[in-house]
Amino acid sequence: MLSDVMEDYLKAIYTLQMEQGPPVSTSDIAEYLGKTPPTVTSMVGKLEDRGLVDREKYKGVELTTEGETVALEVLRHHRLLEAYLTEHLDYSWSEVHDEADALEHHISEEFEKRVAAALGEPEVDPHGDPIPSADLTPPDSSGLSVLSDCEVGDHLVVARVSDRDPAELEYLSEAGVTPGTTIEVTDIAPFGMVTVRVGDGGREQSLPESVARTIRVRPPDEPDSEEVSPA
Repeated sequence: MLSDVMEDYLKAIYTLQMEQGPPVSTSDIAEYLGKTPPTVTSMVGKLEDRGLVDREKYKGVELTTEGETVALEVLRHHRLLEAYLTEHLDYSWSEVHDEADALEHHISEEFEKRVAAALGEPEVDPHGDPIPSADLTPPDSSGLSVLSDCEVGDHLVVARVSDRDPAELEYLSEAGVTPGTTIEVTDIAPFGMVTVRVGDGGREQSLPESVARTIRVRPPDEPDSEEVSPA
């Protein structure tokens, strides 16, 4: 049996691998989890002893196949719980992260199946994060960009937002920047603000670069081309 803390580390390493690629440095893990580097180094050693991560000195760590499977299962629990809390218990999307963090380690596989069925087998959680499938196939996150890396004039669709900061989520909700929303980048200020127009002809909203870095976007869907009847 793995401890809750070990599962949290595996989930964090998986998330960082998806964001920046492996290997993941201990300093990045420490910043992500709010831990000291020596504490992270100690835990990484324990995970390595259990065959859950591979560690390369001075470079960082990477999940093994077994470690990735554990991380995906915890992520599936977490994101299903977030979806259930918002859809059935009237939680706002800014409230569910901590609740899901507390519950994700302690639900049975039967409970997981029933939650998924009650939700209609959802593919994403309220923040747009993909929910790993029941067979724990890694989600496909290809084709997404970070909003802060985009350019003025880009037309985009919000795909995912980070669920880790409730204040940021409340800010984005008030601004109307939620998964599925179309936006246009209208200005990028040299002092760290990204301005977007929300929706078709909607209002402009300025986002701090730190917030824009937590938003994943994709190109808008191409409209279906109409068939032209022969003359």
